[in-house]
Amino acid sequence: MISTSLAQSAYNAAATPVRTDRGTEYAAFQKVTALLNKARRPEASMVERAEALDKNRKLWAIIAGDIAGADNKLPQSLRAQLFYLAEFSLLQSSKALKEADALDSLVDVNTAVMRGLSGQGATT
Repeated sequence: MISTSLAQSAYNAAATPVRTDRGTEYAAFQKVTALLNKARRPEASMVERAEALDKNRKLWAIIAGDIAGADNKLPQSLRAQLFYLAEFSLLQSSKALKEADALDSLVDVNTAVMRGLSGQGATT
């Protein structure tokens, strides 16, 4: 019995898909954006909103730190745009604690970043 469960756990680990950096970033944005969407519901509690905003702030703080690093390989113009989005998201997160409608723009920004990460680019 124990050997069977050990074998299953070994094969389960091998079945886990390998993610690229882009895929990992996409998954992080997807998870945080889902939390923000849940927090936008009329019945969402302030705790749900605060937790979603905290996760969004942490994600954008990581992104800002990464793009500010000297070893970042992204083009300078893209780094500047992403840094601007990070600043906006951090400020908008504070606003969203007081005004639930401010969550909409955070979801929009994260969704646009996810489109970029998936190769879809911006839509007009």
